[in-house]
Amino acid sequence: MQDLDHSLFLALNFDGGPLCDRLMLALSGVAMWVPLYALILWLVWRREGWRGTLLFLLLAAAALGVADMVAGIFKHSGLLGDLFPGITPRWRPMFTPALEGLDISPDSLRTLRRMTPEALAAAGYASDWAVHVPAEAVSGRFGTVSAHAATIVAMSLLAIRTIRRRWFTLLMVLCAAAICYSRIYLAKHFPADILWGAAPGALLGWGADALRRCLTRRSSGSE
Repeated sequence: MQDLDHSLFLALNFDGGPLCDRLMLALSGVAMWVPLYALILWLVWRREGWRGTLLFLLLAAAALGVADMVAGIFKHSGLLGDLFPGITPRWRPMFTPALEGLDISPDSLRTLRRMTPEALAAAGYASDWAVHVPAEAVSGRFGTVSAHAATIVAMSLLAIRTIRRRWFTLLMVLCAAAICYSRIYLAKHFPADILWGAAPGALLGWGADALRRCLTRRSSGSE
């Protein structure tokens, strides 16, 4: 299974040049998606009004917060990072020596990734890596599970089930796919990391929507 995950990652990760690097870094960031978040709130407001929008915001914040904490369990980070100390974290692809055919520790590869081509040559290493990693993306340590996948899937599912428009559903699916792929391009996650992150994200998004519907019905029934 790990060999398949590694092979799929290597097939999806490539050097697209500076322009593609900048695009993927933007997709993986926050600022680029502010207009999408504004669109979601506007569509929710049109459908549910101010009270429904406030409820949506509270549930979305809760779902995304829990999704991020769940991802942190497997990386030993965040509020729940110490919940299962026996779990062995999985290193990011950029710090996985097996992908480069190197017999060194992940921490050693992490050090090499931060070196300039000149410094690498002086240390006896070639700079033509098998895994493409933009210099700005070299960060962190562990990749399983993907918090990006968990949070965007949770948000997408909650928003899709609230707004219920075909064009919006397609838009959110495309945006979620773009964000998830950017994490593979940047060598932050293996494909399996994305799937493992998407699973709790989907459950939390569905649960948040179920709670929203329940609270909305109760509010309507009491008026």
